[in-house]
Amino acid sequence: MSTNMQNDTKRREASIARKTNETDIKLAFGLDGSGMSQQDTGVPFLNHMLDLFTKHGHFDLDVLARGDIEIDDHHTVEDIGICLGQALSQALGSKAGIKRYASVFVPMDEALAQVVIDISGRPHFEYRAEYPSAVVGTFHTELVHEFLWKLALESRMTLHVIVHYGRNTHHMIEAIFKALGRALDEATSIDPRVQGVPSTKGVL
Repeated sequence: MSTNMQNDTKRREASIARKTNETDIKLAFGLDGSGMSQQDTGVPFLNHMLDLFTKHGHFDLDVLARGDIEIDDHHTVEDIGICLGQALSQALGSKAGIKRYASVFVPMDEALAQVVIDISGRPHFEYRAEYPSAVVGTFHTELVHEFLWKLALESRMTLHVIVHYGRNTHHMIEAIFKALGRALDEATSIDPRVQGVPSTKGVL
């Protein structure tokens, strides 16, 4: 994957580096990939979710993150969401020819999640999920909201996430990330019928 920070319109990929007093992150993302991923975030549950997201979206994703996880996982999870959103925005470029919209349901055993996307240029996030447990392993479930909100904000997309039901918290979150990958793959895919940007405004 190219390490060029500029958008590669042919291959639709981008790389982001972000360093603060709390985190140091290097992330490379490709929309037109093969489901290959490497994650070293220091947050094992997030590694697992990003791997699912990448596999089901047919993306390529490499993430190396070092954060203040001795305090908690918040800054690392949030900043990876920021970096992934920025990389997605760069990789999309002008958005010419994309389908723009997607709505995907994914079951995970007893759990059912729905992700609805509009690559709109208008960041908005709606989240409907109530988990039986506040923690999965050492991962706090409130961080799912933080990651998804920053992803939507930085990529400038409208993102609705609904967990319709479930009993197992791990299954519920896993269904979200699988649905997110599949929905984003559909919304960003090129439709040969689309001429230019799919908006009457002429810009997204």
